[in-house]
This record gives sequence, structure tokens and C-alpha cells, in this order.
Amino acid sequence: MSLNLSFANSWKSHLSQIGPSWIVGAIAAGPATMAAVITAGATFGHVFLWIVILSAVLGSLAQYLSMRLGLLTEAGIIQTVEKNLGGNWAWLLVIDVVFCAGIAQIIIMKGVADISEIITGVDSRLWGIMWAIILAVGLAGKGYRFIELVAKILVCTIVLIFIFSLFIVPINLSDAVSGIIPSFPTGVGGALVAAGILGGAVHVSLITVHSYVMMARNWTKNDYSLASFDIGASMLVAFGIYSVAIFLVAASVLHSPTIDPSDLTAVKAAQILGPIAGSNATWLFLLGLWGAGISTLGGNTLVPLYPLADKLGWSFDGSPDSSLPSMFNKLIRRPLDQPIAISRHRLLLVFFALFSASGAFISGSFFSLLVVVLALGLVGTPFALLIVLYLLNSSAVSDRTHPIINLGGIALIIITSSVAAAYILNNHLESAISNPISLSGMAVIFSTILFFSMLLLILKFILTESPLAPTSINE
Repeated sequence: MSLNLSFANSWKSHLSQIGPSWIVGAIAAGPATMAAVITAGATFGHVFLWIVILSAVLGSLAQYLSMRLGLLTEAGIIQTVEKNLGGNWAWLLVIDVVFCAGIAQIIIMKGVADISEIITGVDSRLWGIMWAIILAVGLAGKGYRFIELVAKILVCTIVLIFIFSLFIVPINLSDAVSGIIPSFPTGVGGALVAAGILGGAVHVSLITVHSYVMMARNWTKNDYSLASFDIGASMLVAFGIYSVAIFLVAASVLHSPTIDPSDLTAVKAAQILGPIAGSNATWLFLLGLWGAGISTLGGNTLVPLYPLADKLGWSFDGSPDSSLPSMFNKLIRRPLDQPIAISRHRLLLVFFALFSASGAFISGSFFSLLVVVLALGLVGTPFALLIVLYLLNSSAVSDRTHPIINLGGIALIIITSSVAAAYILNNHLESAISNPISLSGMAVIFSTILFFSMLLLILKFILTESPLAPTSINE
């Protein structure tokens, strides 16, 4: 009886303290993931349900690896990379993160602005400017705990919206069960959509930002069980329910063999839902997409800030006392002979938030653009995973990583690399050859650089850290 009571108290204590992984979950549970799973369901029916479920499991594993490295080193991932691998490797990871997060930020803003126009009737370009200002003031003007609270509220609200939609939209359970059996449709569209689904859960941005949001909470290796519980609640449960619920709605209602993923839009999806499930389903869909976009914008704005500031050696503080009002009070109360200290990382945050407004001026369907963004993000993910796994099995950490965790990490790298490679070969290689300076060309060049970097990193591990290393043999 006392054991059960102790377990219940521990569970309640963990539940009251969770937080960092919910910022990661807010980024993952965004319109890009929503676009990917809706496109999968609308185009292929229930065939990709197994990948949707797998994405939540693999996403949780990726976050666990990142969390373990952050807690055992009690430092940001870029600082850890620079200390143990060198500045060039740290810069490569920073570029990887900034490139993927920057593109994602622009397209996500386009999605939020477009949905805002649909709901309010106000021009999306004006919405883009307004949301950028709200981001800049909200993120820079409040401390970390405020951002975390907003992330929790938005993620929980979005999950509840789509759970409720399951009771409104008719779901074909027999077809849904058949989607649990792994199968893969042939063709270019299948590789793109699969890469998009996995890219929403296993993304370089999510992997790198985790150590920094834990630092903002001052978590150490003594909080290991709490951090693990945090990941399970956010990524495995909340994000998993979010993805599966959206996919089931799309596969049951929107599925049509005639649907071209590039033609699918939020308006079209909502219009199809309306006659079948009523206006409530239409508004739930739009509001859920809107909330998902807003939650992701906030979290994703932080993603390039942390690693870049860490690499440049800028001090940054995520505590509530670092908000702009607090800084202003310190500024006006300072002695006249004391120099003014400008928070460079906060200026960088404002710049990135305002920069995202440019997304509202991009043409095209943001649904199809979001899937491409996730797929491109997946291209940069295996390198980040390999970095984390390398460091977890090096002198950077004192605790030995369990073989099962290592096997899971290796499997994760193989899966993400395979899907990313299939995406590049099927969607970009031919276009890159004809036009190297196009987006496809940049994607191929980017993936090629990371591929050879991974080979060099594996060789470096064999020569310096593995039992086959010359130093180990001499000993």
C-alpha cells in the first residue's frame, strides 16, 4: 500500500513540474506535422498509420537521447560539441539548425497568416506583420516560464480539439486497423509524405533545443526521472494522440485517390469536412490548425537563438528575471557611471521574430510547402542524431550508455537516413542536376555535405573513442 502511495505521489510530483519537453512538443505539434499527416491520410488513406504511430515513438527516442546528453553534461549541445569535437563540428551543427529552423519559421508564418485571413477576413500579409510583432514583444518581453506555460496550454488545447473531432467525424475503424500493418506505397509522393511525417517528430531543431530548455529550468542529472517523464507525457502521449487523431480524420473523410498532395489546401480540407461532418468539424479543423501554427511559431523562434548564442559565447538566461520589464527596471536604476549592457541574445530573438513576417508574402499552398519543409528538416536530422550518439559514447559523459539505448539510436539514424535519402533521390536529384542554385540544388548540396560529415564522424569515433582506437589497442 505504501509503495502504491509513494508511486502516486511521485507521479503527481512529476506532473506538476513538467515543462521543457512541452516546448519541444509545441514545435513538433505544429501545422507542418498537421499538413504532413493530413496529406498522408487524404492521399493514401490509412496506409501510413503505422508511420504516424512510429513517428511519435521515434520522436520520443530522439528527445530521450538529447535529454540524456544535456543532463549528463549539464551544458548546451553546441558547447558540448565544441569542447569534445571542435569548433568546426559545432559550426556545422549550428548551420544545420539555423538553416532548417529558418526555412520552417518562414513557411509556418505563412500558414498562420493564411489561416488568420480565412478566419477573420483580414489580409494575410497584414496578419504576418502583426504576428511577427506579437512574437517579438511576447517572447522578448516575458521570461522562459511564460513561454513554457503558453506551450502547455496550446498543446493541451490542440490535442483536445482533435480528440473531440474524432467524435464528430465518422471514423472507419476496420480500415484504420489495417493501416497498422507496415506497407509503403510506391511513387514520389509516398517518399515525400513519409519524410514529412517523420520530419515532424524527429527533427534537428527538436534535438538541439532540448538541452537549452532544460538549462532554463536548471535541471541536472538529479532530475533524470522527471525529464524522462516529461518526454513521455509530451512527445509520446500528447504528440502521439495529436498525430493519430488528425490522421484518422483525414484518412476517413478526406481520402481520395484523385487528390494531388500539391493541390491540397487548408480551405479545401475544411470544405470537404463541412458537408460530411458539419460546420463544427470545419471550424474545429481551422481552429486546431491555427492554434498549432501559433504554438509552433513561439517555440521555433527560440530554436536558432540558443545554439547560435552558445557558439558565439553570448550569455543567455531563460529565467523569469530576464524579461524585458525586469531588464528595463535594472536599466533605469543603474548608477549613471555604469555602462549600458545590451542583451545580444534578446536582440537576436527580436530579429528572428520580425524576420518571420516575410513568410506571409510567399505565394503558393502552405500545406504542400510545409510537407517539403519537414522533409528538408529530416535531411539535417541524422547528422544531429549521430553527434548526440557519438558524445553519449565518448569521454564527454561519465555514465555508460546502455547497449539497448545505443541500438535504438543507431536504428533511429538508419531509419531517418533512409527516408531522407529516398526523399532527396526521388524529389530533388533530377531538379538539382538541371538547376544547382535552386531549392532542390541547395537541398542536394546540403545533404551531400552532411552525408560526408557523418562518414568522417564515424571514422573519428572509430579512431578515437571505440575499442578499436589505436590508443585503446596500445593500452
